[in-house]
Amino acid sequence: MNSFQRLLISLIPFALHVSPAIAEDDFLDRDSLFGDEPALARTKPVQETSPKIKGFIQFEAARTTADPEHWSKLRSRIDLGSNGKLGDNLKWKLGARFDYDFAYNINDFYNQDVKRNQRSNFELRENYLDFSHGDWDFRFGRQHVVWGEMVGLYFADVVSARDQREFILSEFDQMRIPQWAARAEYFAGDIHAEALWIPVASYDNIGKPGSEFFPYQPVAPGFQSQYRQELRPERNAENMNYGLRLSTLKNGWDVSGFYYRSTDINPTFYRDIIVAPTPTYVFQARHDRIHQLGGTVAKDLGDIILKGEAVYTKGRSFTVLNTADSDGVAQQNTLDWALGLDFNLPADTRLNVQVFQRQFFNYNTDLISDKRENGYSLLLNRKFFSDWEAQALFISSSNRPDWLFRPRVTWNFERNWRLLFGADIFKGPELGMFGRYDKQDRAYSEIRYSF
Repeated sequence: MNSFQRLLISLIPFALHVSPAIAEDDFLDRDSLFGDEPALARTKPVQETSPKIKGFIQFEAARTTADPEHWSKLRSRIDLGSNGKLGDNLKWKLGARFDYDFAYNINDFYNQDVKRNQRSNFELRENYLDFSHGDWDFRFGRQHVVWGEMVGLYFADVVSARDQREFILSEFDQMRIPQWAARAEYFAGDIHAEALWIPVASYDNIGKPGSEFFPYQPVAPGFQSQYRQELRPERNAENMNYGLRLSTLKNGWDVSGFYYRSTDINPTFYRDIIVAPTPTYVFQARHDRIHQLGGTVAKDLGDIILKGEAVYTKGRSFTVLNTADSDGVAQQNTLDWALGLDFNLPADTRLNVQVFQRQFFNYNTDLISDKRENGYSLLLNRKFFSDWEAQALFISSSNRPDWLFRPRVTWNFERNWRLLFGADIFKGPELGMFGRYDKQDRAYSEIRYSF
């Protein structure tokens, strides 16, 4: 074992350090694109042996390069899980994650609310029971429900909440927050039907004001801003979520459609105005009750994979810039859609190209967004030297120069080990999706050991 490997292994105790305090690849492969078999069927067969603990240990570091330059992440993470059988038709899975971020110990860049929210975390991951009977599968407990997955952005993936304290920069499987749900799935030939009930929902974690990627709201000149504590929906029958999804595979076309009634996992910032003694906007994040109707399509075209998603949303509100508006938001019906092509190229190279759009049907001219917000993304991935992989993701608006560029390189230097280096670069106007984080450009690295 050389000195570099000994150094990497010595990081394990550091990554395992977890505080007892408690708070709450981009590139899809062919199996993930066409694995439209249900979540229960995707579970790996469990051997008739004692359950084993699996997971990973990793250490992540990020340094924000804007003035003042600072460490924005020095996080150790351990993710543990196990599964097993209680009988021929009954299976279980348990999982948990522990984090501790040393960045909040070594500098005074962040306020106390941010430090409490992001220094240490304990989170239950997937914890459920699976039961099978004939053509029916049932899953009860905390679980991921993935109804769609494009590259870099979310469209039909409307069920799982997300940890957005790092915006959309984390890997999707790490960002997703499982829901406490009951799910039933039925199989008949090429037809797969799914019913979902979420009695107590989880919502996006947006962090606290003062954090790197808190979604600050626009403020008119001459006004200050304050943020009240987020208003989470009460746990009652009116705020339960439920949905239905049907999918089929015909002539190579993988098609699905769904209806989902929910309290929105995304918050909307409602606004009050205080005139005296100091003119102030007072914002509070709340969650609207919405309807969503959507679908997905995928087709294997040989060396090319076609994939598309669309979601119509009714009842969601959006920020408006009109100071005279009573609550600072307007309810809008929207259609979000994305269409992508995934190319298998020579020399272990893959290219993904996507176009996407959000259209407002009852457009309010005081919205920040245009009536039709268009965009595109490019992702290039190449493997080389057997254990190296380079990737670059570019996501941009077509309406304005507003973009995110994410290059990275990964080295799988030993079995179960990976080391990566990358950067996240934002550019755009102050109110742009990416431009609002123009001062959050960062360089980062990660080392992970999987077991």
